[in-house]
Amino acid sequence: MNRERLLNRFLQYVKIDTMANDHTDEYPSSPGQWDLARLLEKQLQEMGAKDVELSSHGIVVATIPGNVATAPTIAFNAHLDTSPETSAHNVDPQVIRQYGGGDIPLAPGSDKIITVSKCPELLEMVGKTLITTDGNTLLGGDDKAGVAIIMEIAQHLLENPHIPRGDLRVIFTCDEEIGRGTAHVDIEHVNAVACYTFDGGGQNNIDIETFSADSVTLTFHGANIHPAIAKDKMINALRIAGNFLARLPSELSPERTAGREGFIHPYQFEGTVASATIRAILRSFDTPQLDVYAAQLNQLATEVVAEYPGSSFTLQVHRQYRNLNDGLKQHPKVVELAVKAHERLGRKPKLEIIRGGTDGSQFTEKGLPTPNLSSGQHNIHSPLEFACLDEMLAACEVGVELVKAWGE
Repeated sequence: MNRERLLNRFLQYVKIDTMANDHTDEYPSSPGQWDLARLLEKQLQEMGAKDVELSSHGIVVATIPGNVATAPTIAFNAHLDTSPETSAHNVDPQVIRQYGGGDIPLAPGSDKIITVSKCPELLEMVGKTLITTDGNTLLGGDDKAGVAIIMEIAQHLLENPHIPRGDLRVIFTCDEEIGRGTAHVDIEHVNAVACYTFDGGGQNNIDIETFSADSVTLTFHGANIHPAIAKDKMINALRIAGNFLARLPSELSPERTAGREGFIHPYQFEGTVASATIRAILRSFDTPQLDVYAAQLNQLATEVVAEYPGSSFTLQVHRQYRNLNDGLKQHPKVVELAVKAHERLGRKPKLEIIRGGTDGSQFTEKGLPTPNLSSGQHNIHSPLEFACLDEMLAACEVGVELVKAWGE
C-alpha cells in the first residue's frame, strides 16, 4: 500500500467543491461532483481498471478484474458529495505529520480549535498523520476519505495481480448527503453479491445498523401587506414558523438524544411574511416511529395555525432510507467476512450502530447487502473535521483482506 499516494489523492479530492444542494432536483445536485467524477474516471482508466463508466448522472463504475473464476463479484462504494450544512468552497487542508498531542488550533488567532476534551480520540493518535481544515470550511473526509481509500485499494490490486480474488466493482455515487445517493444506480448492472461502503469514523468499526430516515418540508402560509396598513390584515408566516419551532419538543432533538434514541431535527429555516419554510429530518432505529414523528409535526402545526386565523400550512414527508440491519440480517456472510478480514490483520472489529445512514442503507434495501466500514473520519460536517491518514491506510488493508476473503 502506498501511504503518500493515498495522502496525495485525498488532498486532491478535498480541494474540489462537491457540496450537495438540496434545493434542486438535478442529479448530481452540484457541478463540482461532475468535476470529481470526471477526474476519477480518468484516474481509473490510467491505472488500468476495466469497464470504466461515467453515467449521465455522474456515477462512476469500474471493474478491478479478478483471477479466481469461481469467486463472486463484490463492490466497494463511497460518495462524492459533501454535506450542505458547512461550506466546502476553497477547502485548504492542513497536514500534521507525527501529531504531538494536545489541542489543535486550526489557524493563528482562530477560535476554531480541535480540543482533546471534546475529541478524546486524539489521545490515541499521537505520532500519527492528521489532516485538518483551516477552520473556515469542512474538510470533506466524509466521504472523500472513502473515495481515496477505494482508489488506493484499486491501484494496489492492479499492481499486485497475484492476490487471489474475484472481480471488484468500484462505485462512486453522488448526493448521498441529501438522501439520493443510490437513486440512479443500476443494481443489476453492478451484478455483485455484496457491497461495502467506506464511509465511517475511526478505525475497525463495522456499522451493521443505521437509522431509518425521512425528511420533512413544512411551509406556513401567511398574508403580506404594507406594514403601515397591516392591522388585522397581515399574517406573518415568519412569526408562525417561529412559534412552531419554539414548541418542538426539545427532548426529541439531536442535542438531547444518544444511543438508540431517535429525533426530530429542524435544520433549515427560510421565508418571508407571506411564506416560511422549515426543513427537518426524522430519524429512528424503529422504522414505524417515523410515522409517529410526522404525525406529531402535523398536529403541532395544526395547533399553531389555529392561533393565526387565515393562515395555513402544507407538510410533505419524503422517504429517505431504512435501517441497514433490516436487510443485513438476511445475509450474515457479508458481515462475517468483514469480521474475518479484520481478524486476519490482528484487529478486533467492533460491530456498531450508526446514528445516521449511508448509501449502504439504500443498497441493502434494493437487495445488495452493504455494511459500512471505517475510513478515518472525525468531527464530520464541521469546520473542526479531520481525518487520520493512518486509519485510512488501515482501511485500505481491510479492503484488500475482504477481497481475498471473498476470493477463497
